[in-house]
Amino acid sequence: MNIVYTLNDKFVPQVAAGICSICENNQTENITFYLISDGISKKHQQQLKKFVAGYSQKLQIIEIGDIKQYFEFEFDTTGWNPIVLTRLVLDKLLPNNVDRILYLDGDTIVRDSLAELYHTDMGKSVIGASIEPTADQARKQTLHLQGAYYNAGVLLIDMYKWRQEKTGQKILNYYAAHNGKLFANDQDAINGALKNEIYTLAPKYNFCNIYYQYPYKFLQKLVKPATYFSELDFADSVQNPVIIHYLGEERPWRAGNTHRYRDDYKYYLS
Repeated sequence: MNIVYTLNDKFVPQVAAGICSICENNQTENITFYLISDGISKKHQQQLKKFVAGYSQKLQIIEIGDIKQYFEFEFDTTGWNPIVLTRLVLDKLLPNNVDRILYLDGDTIVRDSLAELYHTDMGKSVIGASIEPTADQARKQTLHLQGAYYNAGVLLIDMYKWRQEKTGQKILNYYAAHNGKLFANDQDAINGALKNEIYTLAPKYNFCNIYYQYPYKFLQKLVKPATYFSELDFADSVQNPVIIHYLGEERPWRAGNTHRYRDDYKYYLS
């Protein structure tokens, strides 16, 4: 099982908590963590390697350097750290023998086994992701989306197909055609370039607060004309989320937050 994170030195505690949650809940799996680093300190690198080795798992740190070297066009991430674009060039960073990965944003915690997710048969799809039902219509129209809009915080990627079908270049071409400026950067580029080609993962694999804030039928209406999950599958995701994604302002490392799963983050951080 190959797990990929991208991070800078400031986000090491959050990613370390995420790594701990994976190791604790997947102890029968052989896991290699790939950390795409934007200047992680030597001290933190050593601590992370020692920690993962304690679970008899592996960790590799790949320093990205100046991300502009991987792009043949200018881009404007509108205030976001350019490291978010790393997801578009993973084929240039990861070892060639890595055939499948699970990419996770650093603001996620895993509460259960990832085996079922990781071994999902995605058919002809290169990428699997969860629908972001509350994405606004204006953004969908800009990307000419008739179907669903997907959140890129959790991505199951067939790296073999990615390389064979030159998926990365296809996404980069789309991004370049929009002058390197999209509202949600790489996430918009992935959605726009791969429309109708993304395998839909259940909400329990990218679970955020909106699934408590809005009823099922309202979310189902928002994603039309795309097909949403059955109400039974949705209820299962609400009751048994596997990956918590701390989106928005309700983040456990911020003072005064009231996130329902804040104690999960604190537990694994400890």
